Amino acid sequence: MSARVPVTPIDAGRITAYDHETDVLIVGYGCAGAAAALEADAAGAAVILLERQSGAGGSSALSGGEMYLGGGTPIQRACGSTDTPEAMEAFLLAALGPDADREKVGLYSRSGVEHYHWLAGHGVPFKPSLWGSPTWVPPTDDGLMWMGENAHPFDTIAAPAPRGHRVTSDGFGGKVLMAVLSEAIAGTGVAVHTDTAALRLVVEDGRVVGLVARHFDATVTYRARRGVVLTTGGFADNAELVAQHAPQLVGLGVNSDGGDDGRGIVMAQAAGAAVRHMSAAQVGISLVPGMMVRGMIVDKLGRRFVNEDVDPGLVGQAALYKHDLEVWVILDEQGYEEVPVEERWGVRPHHVAETLAELEQEIGMPEGALRTTVGEYNRFAERGEDPYFHKAARWLRPLRPPFAAIDVRRGMAPPEYGDGGTARGGAEVFTLGGLRTTVDGHVLDLDGTPIPGLFAAGRATSGLHAWGYISGTSLGDGTFFGRRAGTAAAG
Repeated sequence: MSARVPVTPIDAGRITAYDHETDVLIVGYGCAGAAAALEADAAGAAVILLERQSGAGGSSALSGGEMYLGGGTPIQRACGSTDTPEAMEAFLLAALGPDADREKVGLYSRSGVEHYHWLAGHGVPFKPSLWGSPTWVPPTDDGLMWMGENAHPFDTIAAPAPRGHRVTSDGFGGKVLMAVLSEAIAGTGVAVHTDTAALRLVVEDGRVVGLVARHFDATVTYRARRGVVLTTGGFADNAELVAQHAPQLVGLGVNSDGGDDGRGIVMAQAAGAAVRHMSAAQVGISLVPGMMVRGMIVDKLGRRFVNEDVDPGLVGQAALYKHDLEVWVILDEQGYEEVPVEERWGVRPHHVAETLAELEQEIGMPEGALRTTVGEYNRFAERGEDPYFHKAARWLRPLRPPFAAIDVRRGMAPPEYGDGGTARGGAEVFTLGGLRTTVDGHVLDLDGTPIPGLFAAGRATSGLHAWGYISGTSLGDGTFFGRRAGTAAAG
């Protein structure tokens, strides 16, 4: 988005005729927009779905495809797991906080099974098998994953259950999710307008009634008789907004399709919308969780700072916000060899040494830093204990020479990217903050009052999250609250 492109709403009185009219106008064809369109259509509304690119997908199509669902889904039961909405809610409030949206988290948790059946009913595939170790994306097609629910301190807060429902796919599952939802939309009356970028909202007596857009070189006007739904994504691709709201993300790689420019957010702000948690972000740290959990992650002074078997999204946030990504994964030869080759994503140690003293020197850590940390770790690991961070006994054993260190700031890329490239700055990020909305997608103004005719869902909004992240909560949040926004707009 260019700062020179106006975003101030246009008064409807200035538009003499509209190029298109519909009941519900949805802006953005990622998972949230697709879910909104399907539900608005099911409610009997005429729907137009706008997409600035030439086809569906957005950032959703590039994701790993994990969907955070629970409360006792068929996949959980088939894998022998018992779960309750109450346990799911308690975990999410602890992991997504502080200041996670309690109303949204509660509703989402209570609706986990229903939302699973909605997805499966539209053809989204999930395989009833469990992948049991920490990873970003399993190298198999297993359909259920742990997302740190069984890691300290979360295992003391709620009964653990695996809730990462992974869309069945060869590689990342986001492309399959969007292909299935797109096929479902093709079977409805939803009109899809591609290569059409939103510019400004149209308002009439305080109500949002339409949109001005750009289709190639032509200006196009839309009237929405019932509502406009913004599902335009976050703002991680907008350097100006990132510097303004989330400066710690400046210079880092972005996990998106390149179109997360925040246009929908600022258009709504120009119409009086409030925003929340604009500094919050998901930090996809450049490490292999399977390596980290078999060793440790330390800061520039050689100190551990997190339980290594929590969800890697939480590790990434701790590494960036508390240590500016100056962190290293330390492990030994046995730990490295135990990670399956297909799960290593091509990552090799950057430093290898026979002694910890030599490794400290190679990295540039203070003398004795790693020797102290690894010595304490080994002393308790001999007994299967970790009194410092309470890592699960499954991953505890003394580290023996030779030792290795991986510099997270050097980056990496999953095989899915196909180019062997690396992330910039040791992490790829996307924003979590956005428009303040109700559970039904109504966009709220600064007084907490719904702006008539304006709805939003997905990463354009401040959804379940505050300053915490669990993998799968973006696709889950986007599809679930996208559905509710579509239904509310149709009403």
